[in-house]
Amino acid sequence: MCTAAGYKTRDFYFGRTLDYEFSYGEQVVITPRNFTFELRHSQKLESHYAIIGMAHIADGYPLYYDAANEKGLAMAGLNFVGNAVYRKAAASKDNIAQFEFIPWILGKCASVKEAAALLENINLTNTSFSENLPLAELHWMIADKDEAIVVESVKDGLKIYQNPVGVLTNNPPFNEQLSRLNDYMAISTKSPQNNFSPVLELSAYSRGMGALGLPGDLSSQSRFVRAAFVKMNSVSGDDENESVSQFFHILGSVEQQRGCCEVSKGKYEITIYTSCMNTDKGIYYYTTYGNRQITAVDMKKKDLDGEELIKYPLILAEQINFQN
Repeated sequence: MCTAAGYKTRDFYFGRTLDYEFSYGEQVVITPRNFTFELRHSQKLESHYAIIGMAHIADGYPLYYDAANEKGLAMAGLNFVGNAVYRKAAASKDNIAQFEFIPWILGKCASVKEAAALLENINLTNTSFSENLPLAELHWMIADKDEAIVVESVKDGLKIYQNPVGVLTNNPPFNEQLSRLNDYMAISTKSPQNNFSPVLELSAYSRGMGALGLPGDLSSQSRFVRAAFVKMNSVSGDDENESVSQFFHILGSVEQQRGCCEVSKGKYEITIYTSCMNTDKGIYYYTTYGNRQITAVDMKKKDLDGEELIKYPLILAEQINFQN
């Protein structure tokens, strides 16, 4: 289970939590402009925008979970089990395997508008990367500083939704996630007034009671509501450190702690990592479950005209700053 969000101050920030019971050995990976993406049903993608993000590398190929390109466009794939439907390759279509989708969009598009135009002819195919890496059932959020969309390949075809809240979790489909916000329109950041009865003297006995009823469980729908409320009401300065810190606090509202979500006997879903990308500057920030210190990788400090992947293994062990 995962949560993705966008957040704008002076720059635009995009990131996600990756919630699962085990890791695939993901790394921060920079794909320079001249790395060749071999596509299963189309011509090679040999020249493209540079990309930075979190990926598992298999046979030299970066399988991105979330990423941003040098133009400021960002994208993340989240589990969509039971709803995602991919198809066979079709004539006269841009046939893109599910695992190729993120590099294909980020390699070609500088904005959500360009991505939406490219999506008009796409067919996401049911092509597995390998026998050991079968198809992942996903839907995706694509965002830039101006707008966000959600892309879902389902039984009825390809669905593209405008995303006015800039948040996405897992199931149900995005239009249902968004509709559920209607149930919480009375939630507020302000102290509540007594609307229960004019004959009862009721008063708030604690701060924060305007948000009474905000869901606190770990289900995807509840995480969507909670992340949307926190993100839409979030206030911070616009300098880099404060913006990045605030973004991690936004996604911190939906973190999963070991022991609270048992997926099988003795196995628990946790927030394996949380990411935050400054899409304007090309900086990828992250924390992991075992390392709360924010670590950063700056794409623009590397040669982006190269042909080889640039990899940064995650720092997993806690780093504590002793003051005495």
